Amino acid sequence: MGLSIDLKKKVNGFDLDVRWEIGKELAVLFGYSGAGKSMTLQLIAGLMKPDEGFVRSGTNTFFDSSSNINISPQKRSIGYVFQDLALFPHMTVIQNITYGGNGLPKEEKMKRALEMIERFRLAGLENKLPSEISGGQKQRTTFARALLRKPDILLLDEPFSALDNPLRLEMRGVLREIRQEFVIPVVLVTHDITEALTLADRLIIYSNGKAAQSGSPKEIYDNPENPDVERLLKTFYREHSCFMQRFKKETTIA
Repeated sequence: MGLSIDLKKKVNGFDLDVRWEIGKELAVLFGYSGAGKSMTLQLIAGLMKPDEGFVRSGTNTFFDSSSNINISPQKRSIGYVFQDLALFPHMTVIQNITYGGNGLPKEEKMKRALEMIERFRLAGLENKLPSEISGGQKQRTTFARALLRKPDILLLDEPFSALDNPLRLEMRGVLREIRQEFVIPVVLVTHDITEALTLADRLIIYSNGKAAQSGSPKEIYDNPENPDVERLLKTFYREHSCFMQRFKKETTIA
């Protein structure tokens, strides 16, 4: 079961017009700020309504303007991790996690929550408030909540942007573990070229509200298809020259 989208949305003079399809892989939406990446996640999740198009996951259609289908966000089998994590400060770790299971029977919800506590190494923190745990523990709590219902799709909107480098490295490892255990489409928005090139199975370059190019990181790095993509890569090459040179060497050898 993959994810395919064809979406158009006009907001305050900005036009989003994107179409792409992925399988059970990790796709990174990458580009300058304001290119429409986070908006795409909101449209997929149903937090915004597209003007036209569709959102499909396998045989499930979440939105289709031509058929007047618009499934509510609560009924879409989608896990979502926001940039600010959105943990409830007055709720404990276990309460935050179980909140992601609204609609599940009480016993099933608690059973899954305890499984997530173990899976994300949160044992002993069940009754702690978000203010009482570390940044990495907050991040793992958010992932546990998003995955509690065993969603068909996981959306990640710059989830590591507020973390320092050691924690970012740790959470990239957690994301790799999630990919192995939950074989579902994952869509990650990031402005970090290291994350984009090292985590992505598929890289989707956004430019001015359009998906300018899609392919493996190596394919896009070796063969940018238009000036916008080439300019974007050159900008990040200058800003992260050491990593980019290492990436070029490693992928050439591979």
